[in-house]
Amino acid sequence: MNDKEQKARELFKSGYNCAQSTFCAFCEDIGMDFHDALKLSSSFGGGMGRLREVCGAVSAMFMIAGILKGYTSNNDDTAKEKHYRLIQKLANEFKEKHGSIICRELLNLPPGADSPVPSKRTEQYYKERPCEDFVGYAARIIDERLIKDKS
Repeated sequence: MNDKEQKARELFKSGYNCAQSTFCAFCEDIGMDFHDALKLSSSFGGGMGRLREVCGAVSAMFMIAGILKGYTSNNDDTAKEKHYRLIQKLANEFKEKHGSIICRELLNLPPGADSPVPSKRTEQYYKERPCEDFVGYAARIIDERLIKDKS
């Protein structure tokens, strides 16, 4: 387990949501203040505010990819295509390991939004939810594909 994966897992176990845990493990790498990073990523937990859509750890991967390798021109289709290829590559790597990038599918939940009330972080919660593994794996992908591989 690399340092970023460990950091993301620790943040998750301390009570931060999946997106915050993944995103904030890379604050130094992306040059963002921890407090601001927590706020920016807070909406993406639980598959975007417990809507159970795209996994928050995956959304965090995409946000970091945007900060590190995103495009800024509004009419550079080549840059957009290159970036979207990267996003699809990251998503596919996560999906190959876990079968989906959709929160409700990863957690075997029924269709539709969940209650906005967050689940209590108890010992039982951590035993039943594989989210720590998703956070750790997303952090590993970011570290290996975006941080260490500077190409």
